[in-house]
Amino acid sequence: QVQLVESGGGLVQAGGSLRLSCAASGSISSINIMGWYRQGPGKQRELVAVISRGGIINYGDSVKGRFTISRDNAKISLQMSSLQPEDTADYYCYAKRPLGAEYDYWGQGTQVTVSS
Repeated sequence: QVQLVESGGGLVQAGGSLRLSCAASGSISSINIMGWYRQGPGKQRELVAVISRGGIINYGDSVKGRFTISRDNAKISLQMSSLQPEDTADYYCYAKRPLGAEYDYWGQGTQVTVSS
């Protein structure tokens, strides 16, 4: 079992920056992928960024050049810069063990609101 605890969400003005953090606990030695997804009002959940144990990173097209993901073992951070109102969403921490869909884990989510 893996548990994910997120922090760092809040209200920020357009053009500002915010850092999200997520810490995994439990069977952390078996986690190979960690990352962030988001879901805005009335929208589907979308990829923000994921990072493998070996440091391979994939960003969603909408955040490339503005967001940076980093990882220290079972902890990840998301540095968000040049935030815009369209970035307003619930942000979810994600972890994956290489044993099938039943080994996907999600945090409770943290809300990010960007005001214009």
